[in-house]
Amino acid sequence: MSVPSVARPGRAAASAGGAKARRAHDSKAVDLTARLGFAARGLVYVLIGIIALQIAFGGSGEQANRQGALREISDKPFGTAVLILLVIGFVGYALWRLLEAAVGHHEESDEKKRTAKRVVSGIRGVIYLVIAGSVVAFLTSGSSGSGSGEPAPYTARVMDNTGGRLLVGAVGLIVVGVGIGMIVKGVTTKFEEKLRSGEMSPAMRAASKRVGQVGYVARGIVFGLAGVFVVKAAVEFDPDEAKGFDGTLRTIADQAYGQVLLVVCAVGLVLFGAYSFIEARYRKL
Repeated sequence: MSVPSVARPGRAAASAGGAKARRAHDSKAVDLTARLGFAARGLVYVLIGIIALQIAFGGSGEQANRQGALREISDKPFGTAVLILLVIGFVGYALWRLLEAAVGHHEESDEKKRTAKRVVSGIRGVIYLVIAGSVVAFLTSGSSGSGSGEPAPYTARVMDNTGGRLLVGAVGLIVVGVGIGMIVKGVTTKFEEKLRSGEMSPAMRAASKRVGQVGYVARGIVFGLAGVFVVKAAVEFDPDEAKGFDGTLRTIADQAYGQVLLVVCAVGLVLFGAYSFIEARYRKL
């Protein structure tokens, strides 16, 4: 005599939790705040690019990184309101990525690739929670207490610990890999797969392709060089060699033809910001 199977309470609870996560992932609220997150990222990159342009022509003492962009925003009318919107956008983007890690990427049929994509989404979600936290810290402490945004002080702390030097080197190599990945994505225009291109006009499709190409390549170059400097810090056991966006861009400016190279990178970062605005409108979520 067969006995009807009874769902285990733990499994039923997990299934119900998964269903709730999927509903949240597909909700309008998550969609709206995630798109606000893309726009927030776009604003930050546009400002970083503008600051880098000013540095190239000797017209700015501001840092060409996220902290510098936040200070630029805070100094403007309604700056605090814009910063609050940035926090909401970054938290929304992080939530979308974390929900994607939990229940997303169903378009991928290969289970191993799907798992890898979910892990990457989870890492991105955590990173953007940290970014949101840094904006909150900026709001609550003001620019005087927000730090430089450059990695040398944090690198020094890590390298003071056993195995810290190896950890710093590994992080640097990962950042180099991320930068190379961005360059490849830009060159191959793989980023177009994530857009609802059917909703775009032909002119918008053409513009988004070129803007995305240049933007991704420029961002990848800066990321890759920043990773190289972190690896150099580990190899030479000198935390001051670790550079973020600002240090990397200023190092570019110090090279032969540095002004030209910095202008090219700066324009590319502005274009990546512009592409982020396009994603805010047309990204598949």
